[in-house]
Amino acid sequence: KVDCDKETSIASRFHITKYPTLKIVRNGQLSKREYRGQRSAEAFLEFVKKQLEDPIKEFNSLKDLDNLDSKKRIIIGYFDRRDQPEYDTFRKVASNLKDECQFHVGFGDAAQAMHPPGHPIIVFRPDVALSHENDETYTGSLKNFDELKIWIQEKCVPLVREITFENAEELTEEGLPFLILFHHPDDTNSIKDYKAIIEQQLMDEKQNVNFLTADGKRFAHPLHHLGKSEEDLPIIAIDSFRHMYLFPKFKDMYVPGKLKQFLQDLYNGKLHREFHYGPDPVTNDIQIDVGSNTAPPESTFKKLGPSKNRYTLLTKDEL
Repeated sequence: KVDCDKETSIASRFHITKYPTLKIVRNGQLSKREYRGQRSAEAFLEFVKKQLEDPIKEFNSLKDLDNLDSKKRIIIGYFDRRDQPEYDTFRKVASNLKDECQFHVGFGDAAQAMHPPGHPIIVFRPDVALSHENDETYTGSLKNFDELKIWIQEKCVPLVREITFENAEELTEEGLPFLILFHHPDDTNSIKDYKAIIEQQLMDEKQNVNFLTADGKRFAHPLHHLGKSEEDLPIIAIDSFRHMYLFPKFKDMYVPGKLKQFLQDLYNGKLHREFHYGPDPVTNDIQIDVGSNTAPPESTFKKLGPSKNRYTLLTKDEL
């Protein structure tokens, strides 16, 4: 327990912007995710108990792996036995990244068909139902914690993430504009294609934008603000935390450079300018349909950020 009003250097070091904040440190490293559940002693206790649970599920047969969730990103370890030093490293990494991936492990007879004796291997299995990615085997040192953690983190934290009501506060607090694909719950093809296009064309924008997918049925309210409904899915939009902007035609996503231009038009103010003054007089770029509006719809996702009803929010000069 830290009094951040007195221990200002600690508050600054851990980027404390609201009270109460519960940070998690595993194996000497600060976890990216913090507690965001109910603000009660009972909820805090339940959360701590969950953190102490074994992050790795053991399988007894390779057939057990056929039943894993194809919408989850999974790390699978194949080992001779539990007392191998490589497994100790694997456990520590799994403990640190348990919120990002599912971890599974097999020993002895259950795993011997997948690796040479004495040479354990670790494999990443992507969310094949939602992406075009393939399985990948780790080729680095299994005794190097940092190296293994970096590799697994890159695999488990994808460039394109799903936003839900459970993680919206965390994503909003990152402070980056959202580029969001709103899709029908059963439409996995649009998700796969969107992810592939982002990875191929917008990798250099990952420091500037959060690339997200959203269940258009659950997030009907933002759609309504855009003048759209479930029948219009899939659609793509930007939420800048001030306003929302609609990508004109979903099919234009497949035209090389169109999504990138959409982002550039956000940065240079073109999207906002056209809402006030209409389309630019001469341009071959994307034109947004402003209709009779004179101002873009206000952001809806900023309202899902940290709330004064749940926290005491601090201003920067308080720290």
